[in-house]
Amino acid sequence: MTFTFSRRRAAAALVTAAFLVPLTACGGDDDGDKKPEAAATTSGAASDAPASADLTVLAASSLTDVFKTAGAAYESSHPGTKVTFSFAGSQELAAQVKQGAPADALVTADTKTIDGLKSDTGTPTIIAKNRLVIATGEGNPDKVENLKDLADPKLKVVLAAPEVPVGRYSEQVLDAQKIDVKPVSQEPNVRAVLSKVELGEADAGIVYKTDAETAPDKVDAIEIPDAQNAIAQYPAATLKTSKHAEAAAAFVAWLSGPEAQKILQDAGFQKP
Repeated sequence: MTFTFSRRRAAAALVTAAFLVPLTACGGDDDGDKKPEAAATTSGAASDAPASADLTVLAASSLTDVFKTAGAAYESSHPGTKVTFSFAGSQELAAQVKQGAPADALVTADTKTIDGLKSDTGTPTIIAKNRLVIATGEGNPDKVENLKDLADPKLKVVLAAPEVPVGRYSEQVLDAQKIDVKPVSQEPNVRAVLSKVELGEADAGIVYKTDAETAPDKVDAIEIPDAQNAIAQYPAATLKTSKHAEAAAAFVAWLSGPEAQKILQDAGFQKP
């Protein structure tokens, strides 16, 4: 009987073990489920990485053409990313930032404007420089040769408004040479100045070199000597209100990299 009882106890132990093994396995599956969930959470966070963000960049009007090219290049090398630009005069962009416009980065045509937004931006980085030229109608029909010629009362000269970077630069170079120019209009951005000359509504205007180069069949660009010229600097910075801070920082950093610098310099911008 003792032998039989032992056999029965052994059998019972085996049955108990059989039940315990699945329970232990279930416990292991629970742990396994938790790990994939954690991985899914990590994966979800990764969706906000630079490669998949939709960015809005506020940019100075003089960057209109080159940034369209740069934006396409960035999207090509960063699949899943979309970059949308909003172009305007730097002073208008500053007003948008102060009003809380939803955007991720800002690029202005001067340091003064972005310096006035220190509480709204990250640390700015100069990504390019530019210089002024005199734009005239194609063929330079009025034979404008230098800044002094712009004082001729017979000429219809258009400038950007003094609160606009290019307008401030223009005022600076004219004042330095003691040249009194009475513009027929003062425009809100450099592209508006260029348009007036292109359309024949003005005989001449002061614009950035890169803007004149966008319309070679419509305007002539008269060089201004270095000693009389002003150099525009283009700072780029992230906006603190950006919902894609990492992606915005990646784009701003890319603007200083070799690919973006080649695009900018091919368009006539100078090295930072």
